Amino acid sequence: MQESSINLGIVVADFNYDITYLMLQKAISHAKFLRANVKIVFKVPGSYDIPLAVKKILEKVDVDAVVTLGAVIRGETKHDEIIGSQTARLIADLSIQHGKPVTLGIIGPGATHEQAVERIEEYANRAVESAVKLALRYKKLESLGDIKETVYIE
Repeated sequence: MQESSINLGIVVADFNYDITYLMLQKAISHAKFLRANVKIVFKVPGSYDIPLAVKKILEKVDVDAVVTLGAVIRGETKHDEIIGSQTARLIADLSIQHGKPVTLGIIGPGATHEQAVERIEEYANRAVESAVKLALRYKKLESLGDIKETVYIE
């Protein structure tokens, strides 16, 4: 992949820090591997706080995509389901509103601590890779001229 021209923002939740700290390290490492530039890392208290930070980054920082990282661990109530579903919905809304990829690297809801630990690298890497791929594909789409035959954007 030729990702050297892709600029990323990362929003990461501090809640469940033992998990999210490692997710952030993996995400930064994977971005470097893909030759994408991480322009800003914005830490928020919890996953529920991620959407507003994403909004501010998309408004204030020149990025091609934003990666979100968090861990919503199952508890004794359904609180994790509320946090997870509302956060995911708002993240998707922001992506559409701003016309830029905002990827979901949030583990849960419904995950145990042990399951979250097992998914640290997978979720961080997939969120970064999706952001880079989508940003490159949208750039390619924007550069198209008059289309005379079927175009595949991969």
